[in-house]
Amino acid sequence: MKITKVEVIPISTPMKRAQLMRGATLARIDGVLLKLHSDEGLVGIADAGDTSSWYRGETQDSITSMICDFFAPKVLLGEDPTKIEKIVGRMDILTRDNNQAKATVDFALHDLVGKRFGVPVYQLLGGKTIERIPLGLVLGAGEPEAVAEEALAVLREGFHFVKLKAGGPLKADIAMVAEVRRAVGDDVDLFIDINGAWTYDQALTTIRALEKYNLSKIEQPLPAWDLDGMARLRGKVATPIYADESAQELHDLLAIINKGAADGLMIKTQKAGGLLKAQRWLTLARLANLPVICGCMVGSGLEASPAAHLLAANDWIAQFPQENAGPLHIHDCLNSRDIDNDIALNVPRFEGGYLYPNDGPGLGIELNEDLVRRLVTPGKAARVVTA
Repeated sequence: MKITKVEVIPISTPMKRAQLMRGATLARIDGVLLKLHSDEGLVGIADAGDTSSWYRGETQDSITSMICDFFAPKVLLGEDPTKIEKIVGRMDILTRDNNQAKATVDFALHDLVGKRFGVPVYQLLGGKTIERIPLGLVLGAGEPEAVAEEALAVLREGFHFVKLKAGGPLKADIAMVAEVRRAVGDDVDLFIDINGAWTYDQALTTIRALEKYNLSKIEQPLPAWDLDGMARLRGKVATPIYADESAQELHDLLAIINKGAADGLMIKTQKAGGLLKAQRWLTLARLANLPVICGCMVGSGLEASPAAHLLAANDWIAQFPQENAGPLHIHDCLNSRDIDNDIALNVPRFEGGYLYPNDGPGLGIELNEDLVRRLVTPGKAARVVTA
């Protein structure tokens, strides 16, 4: 089998309800849909998920250019897609960083290979460790009473934790945490994500003020580069510190481990560079005995699928509740039954606070081609590269 054509489609999906994140309003998801065509008529597909200049430093245009101008002509076209290790290695030699672009290629390769051999991607990753993935849900920042009401609805649905987003003045974030804790009770796993927005002094003062609310963790309180500050902060507060923006490449994980900068880690498969590299990432976390939670870049049912297969297969991460729930955020719902207009015709099942990976060949996703055509980003067009 050989790759004969690479097709990249920029798509923009409106959020049913805008979310406040890192002081900005997220109203639509600007993503990239990739199709890898083969000489056997099989097509591997992937959705990059939301592109984020502040989180990954990648955009629709940068991902499209990287895939069409570099990976397609220099790595993919004419290559056997079953040689995923070789292809990922060549992408890393050809281009530094750009992990979301690399991950999108990796996802489509796994989908294509799974289809070629008639097995789900989780089988390529070693088979299922668990049948279903326990989930928590991330709530956008907002008025304390409204966020508390939303948290109660999430818990009634069966989700296993609630994560809040810091979004305003420190006193407002404290008030939000206080109200949510009052509403949900003392036994609920509750934590907050700062997205690296605090200074060291702000983090020290605020985390100590939050300790009375018994948060299970504080995610990325300091900027990504400040590992020394994270380590110093960790030694002065009682609440566990988790690293997200700081935990990108394997060398970042090694630095976090060596400096003692975190009690746990957050992974996104796009951040790690795909499923192949995510497995290496999780091995290093396992060697350091650090728990891992997997998030998402917020995307369709197709975007959620690679991580779903990994979370069901990997023995280390399968121990912990996860937060890979992009379609629920886009469609503003708590289960997949209420999703009827996704680019995936068969969104992975989200039910009762659990995620179930699809069992069909590859990622097990069928595309809603009509919707894809309607979601092409205004002012942009698909690109096709052939040998």
